[in-house]
Amino acid sequence: MQLPLKRRTRNEILTHIALIFVVLVVMSPVLFALAKSTQTRAEVYRFPPMLGPGTAGLFNYRAVWNQFDLGIFMKNTLIVAGIVMFFKTLFSMLAGLGLVYFDFPLKDFVFYFILFTLMMPTEIMIVALFKLVSELGWGDSYAALTVPFLASATGVFLFRQHFSSIPADLADAARVDGAGPVRFLWSILVPMSWNTIAALALIQFIYMWNQYIWPLVVIRENARQLIQVGLRGLTNQQDTTNWGFVMAAAILAMLPPMIVFILLHEQFTKGFALGREK
Repeated sequence: MQLPLKRRTRNEILTHIALIFVVLVVMSPVLFALAKSTQTRAEVYRFPPMLGPGTAGLFNYRAVWNQFDLGIFMKNTLIVAGIVMFFKTLFSMLAGLGLVYFDFPLKDFVFYFILFTLMMPTEIMIVALFKLVSELGWGDSYAALTVPFLASATGVFLFRQHFSSIPADLADAARVDGAGPVRFLWSILVPMSWNTIAALALIQFIYMWNQYIWPLVVIRENARQLIQVGLRGLTNQQDTTNWGFVMAAAILAMLPPMIVFILLHEQFTKGFALGREK
């Protein structure tokens, strides 16, 4: 039974108004930060609050980029997030390939043990990881920031489930044609897995971009520090904090993950929609 045209139109208008309101509520912190990032210290503390753009313009952005090593922090984070995103996705794919297409003793036990590690947050392993990194002499290095994050139980689970949904006849046909595991992976599985690859890559990039505790523990030099710790450094002295600088730095720090999301959001959505259908 269809609703009358007028009532249906009214419902659509109300729905759009509600959605616009929700978007504004969700975006309000970003809009607030964007406005404050263009204001001077006096304008930030003005009462009643100044909600529009300030007179500082782009000065705060230039200041945090040049005076507070923000460019160095973002470069380090891009390198670390890119390395982890690539290798974690690759290793997860290889592990999923092994769990689905190879037979070995205790295969199910290995898979369930990997799932068990999902219940172990990284924070409870920080002491052991820090001791290991120190003994290896990796302090203040990219190795300390990347190697502990190269394995992903979530990634293994995603690829294992995805590969399990692919007909086994493809593997048999590839074997008959003389294709080895690497060729089968590269020529058949990878083209069929772009959505899953993009979904995991996006998740891991944002996860590494937001790392705070681990780089705070293992990195002492600003030359190797990551962006989230760098942002916190702008607010260490509460009495002298320039919140215009802080907001400008936060806006700049949002740009790389936002760009990655824009590039991969379609594959990300398809990857998880496909996973729900399976």
